[in-house]
Amino acid sequence: MSEPFKSPLSEPARWPARLRLSYERRAGRSVLAAKEHEGPLVVQKPLYPEGEAICHSIILHPPAGIVGGDQLTLQVLVGDQAHALLTTPGATKWYRSAGAAATQTMHFSIGNEGCLEWLPQESIVFDGAQAHNETQINLAAKALFLGWDIICLGRTGSAQSFQTGRWGSKLSIHREGKALWIERAAIEAGDLLMRSKAGLSGCSVYATFVATVQTVQASLIQECRTVVVEKGVASVSQLPGLLVGRYLGDSSQAAKNYFIALWQKVRPVVVGCEAQRPRIWNT
Repeated sequence: MSEPFKSPLSEPARWPARLRLSYERRAGRSVLAAKEHEGPLVVQKPLYPEGEAICHSIILHPPAGIVGGDQLTLQVLVGDQAHALLTTPGATKWYRSAGAAATQTMHFSIGNEGCLEWLPQESIVFDGAQAHNETQINLAAKALFLGWDIICLGRTGSAQSFQTGRWGSKLSIHREGKALWIERAAIEAGDLLMRSKAGLSGCSVYATFVATVQTVQASLIQECRTVVVEKGVASVSQLPGLLVGRYLGDSSQAAKNYFIALWQKVRPVVVGCEAQRPRIWNT
């Protein structure tokens, strides 16, 4: 029998980490106006591959994994008419825990005519993890948000399934205090939910793409539905003020490729500019 996986970080070395970013529009340029951090959660220097109107930022967690007891907090403020695109350099890894829970909380606030694109790499939940992720998005009347979340339960590439532990998540989107979307997940490893047709149907990867829009054009929905997923199953639906894409399967790369294709179709219509892949995705 193979030895159980052990995190490269011992759990006694738990690191709380906080990062606060504020973006503003100044003379036609979106700038990272303020940043504050505590612990191992930082941001690289602003990048402008699309011109000065859109500020790209890469969020780094140097330990490269979240262990039991860690508490990460990311707060992003995007001011009126500012536009920020945030991504990560690699997968977020939630390691096995000896018992303590690990948490990540993200608060995104977007001002009028501001736009935030949150396009992280996948999250890998290791067997034995005790993890919870919560994302809160608050929109002004004319704010825009495009983003996705890709969850891989277990390490399918290493033939390690999610047999013990717990994964919990919550995503909430409010516009001017009114709820547009609230979704919770509470997955116990080995639970019926993982096998049920009404749940994950035995799949190890599930993912959600969300774009906030005032009105969803039928032509855009139809265009998105022409995108063919490589592996697994996928769909696009329309809700009041939202366009939602879903993926269910066993390939985080297939989920990401599918969402990138959706993003490339949605962004020009919703944001008004073509989608340009962040260069960090190619490394």
